[in-house]
Amino acid sequence: MPMDFLRSIEEASFPLAIHDEADVQRAAVLVAAKLIDANLPGPDDDAGRSGVILRITPLGRAELARLRQPRA
Repeated sequence: MPMDFLRSIEEASFPLAIHDEADVQRAAVLVAAKLIDANLPGPDDDAGRSGVILRITPLGRAELARLRQPRA
């Protein structure tokens, strides 16, 4: 899931290269939600191309903080 992926990269050093196609797809969802900034291959690029996550955006950091909040 994209949010699990976001949690997994929370403490990463950026820029972060990603090579797995599933990670590239998860990153694309997070980019669309404006939770990360990344340079990703386009839909017409060859499959298996890598991408680079540049940062987790302030909105992404806020979402991570919200996910850590205990549920009432």
